[in-house]
Amino acid sequence: MDPILTEIMKNRFTAMAEEASTVAYRTAHTTFVKQTQDFQVALATLDGEFFAYPTMTGVTNGSGDSISGMVKAIDEKILPGDVIVSNDPFNTGGLATHIMDVHLVQPIYHQGELVCYAWSFVHASDVGGAVPGSISPDLSEVYQEGLRLRPAKLVREGVLNRDIVGIIKDNSRIGEAVWGDLEALMSAMRLLSNRVNELCEKMGVAAFREGVAGVLSYSERKAREIIGQLKDGTYTFADYIEGAEGSEPILLHCSLTIDGDEAEIDYSGSSPQVRSALNFYSGERSHPFLCLGLTNYIYTMAPTMPVNGGSIRPIRARAPLGSVMNAEFPASSGNRWVSVMRIYDTLIGCLNQAIEGGIAACGAGQGGIISASWIDAATGRSRVSVVEPFSGGSGARVRGDGVDANDTMIGYLKSTPVEYVEVEVPLVVHRYELVSDVAGHGKYRGGAAIRIEIEARVPELKIAVRGLDRFRFQPWGVYGGHPGSNSAGEVIRADGRREVIGMVKVLTLFAGDRLLMTSSAGGGFGPAETRDPDLVLRDVLDGFISAETAREIYGVEIDGDRIAADKNLSRGGEGSEFADTAIAIGPAREAFEALWPVEASVEYSKAILALPFGLRGIVGSRARAELEGHDGQLTPQAVRRSVEAHAAALAA
Repeated sequence: MDPILTEIMKNRFTAMAEEASTVAYRTAHTTFVKQTQDFQVALATLDGEFFAYPTMTGVTNGSGDSISGMVKAIDEKILPGDVIVSNDPFNTGGLATHIMDVHLVQPIYHQGELVCYAWSFVHASDVGGAVPGSISPDLSEVYQEGLRLRPAKLVREGVLNRDIVGIIKDNSRIGEAVWGDLEALMSAMRLLSNRVNELCEKMGVAAFREGVAGVLSYSERKAREIIGQLKDGTYTFADYIEGAEGSEPILLHCSLTIDGDEAEIDYSGSSPQVRSALNFYSGERSHPFLCLGLTNYIYTMAPTMPVNGGSIRPIRARAPLGSVMNAEFPASSGNRWVSVMRIYDTLIGCLNQAIEGGIAACGAGQGGIISASWIDAATGRSRVSVVEPFSGGSGARVRGDGVDANDTMIGYLKSTPVEYVEVEVPLVVHRYELVSDVAGHGKYRGGAAIRIEIEARVPELKIAVRGLDRFRFQPWGVYGGHPGSNSAGEVIRADGRREVIGMVKVLTLFAGDRLLMTSSAGGGFGPAETRDPDLVLRDVLDGFISAETAREIYGVEIDGDRIAADKNLSRGGEGSEFADTAIAIGPAREAFEALWPVEASVEYSKAILALPFGLRGIVGSRARAELEGHDGQLTPQAVRRSVEAHAAALAA
């Protein structure tokens, strides 16, 4: 590997990808692309690895993905001028993780030789299905979520397949806008084709390929260096998705093994797939969604390394087929980002053990996306817009506070300006603000929660908010830090009645009704009584905590706009209750695990997944009902006996 050529090519590839991503961003049609930026454009090798991936615009977490499954699904030669389209998770090897993500692939030829691929995707704001926006947490099958296209040629040798265009337009409530986004993506990919050809013309195809191999190897080498600095061993952690109100928590169980400069991530013991939209298909490869906690750490520790598929080469990740994160057809997956965020949390929980002194507490753990639909008075047709991401603070870090109102896993999505929301959608945004006194306290506090209040200004408007969670189990604190606060929501009717709600599925608001939502907040890192008193004072003056909290939790007496003369008089307040607790999970999770220890939940998952696919649901519901009535803490042996007994009864 020539280091000079590699550095030159790294910068050249990055510039090409960033330019193309900007073209798509500036020419897109839907709010969720041109404001929130849920899209991306990149370059991939003939083996499917990304070697040029943007980080300045669009989604930034897919650099370790692969387009090989989508390309292999085409049973004919891919020719110059072709463009492949698909949004089918099960026929793209998990490249599409829910059917709202529409992927495009274009071959790039130079003088008749295939040299690489351009790729792009967009989160389509509506692909049809049972509900406007296509996503509701309680949808149970992929059929309900809208149009599903297996890989097909949208463009054949430069000629647009208008039949497929018609299918896309006719199956979306906002077909013209969705098609406008796809045209923007194709423009960006044509630009990439031009730039690759210019580069090949200048330096030759052989040197171009040498440069591609060099940047991928460079990224792999840096990843191995970072992994090699972790402590060898196997580390385990578990967390939960809460699912629908009243349903049992969904366990995500992670084991991280560090062996020299390689890492193995295993999600065995995680819950079986569910009849709600929390699943996704990851296939047999090391899917990037299973590795994000580690790859994000690698990029943080080596910020100048190339962002590409080389970073995932030293990592082997797997999830059992039939589990939530590797679901079998026809699982629904529209709301899968909740699962991805919780996967991230479990891997961070493992990394806290593999890194001396830890790395971070748990963030808000939700990625709420607000979509609205209403009837256009002039045409009588439905209008749909995805208007705003709604997250919450990140977890406190080993060297600093969490980020307010924005969790790590959704940090690349931009907030839509309130003025734009009110122009695009018949809503009034009454508040969009940070929340005081809810972040996890600690030496470093968690990121603050966020609150939004929106009012309907049409006779009837439907609101869906995917990605909400943490209404029951708090984001955990570490090394003596407090857990963060829970999410909350309510509807304030026009006549003043207030209705407490949990997860928003599809909510109907009438004129004058308001939806008020508060996110969860990040957990704290380190004992609160060890926080720098000057930081406590700053938080009081900035409104993040009250003077009472400063005194009772942090042991710092505030006198007006300064610390009282004897500032250490009360040091060692209530924060000390977590001083000897490595993970502060909060009382709700403690109570649940007193009955269902993690080991029992792991055994339940393994026992269910050992059954034939068609029996898992009924056996699971019967066993769970029996076990819920158990008096005292469940053992793994009791759980397996129950599952096996119900399976045997059905077989008889």
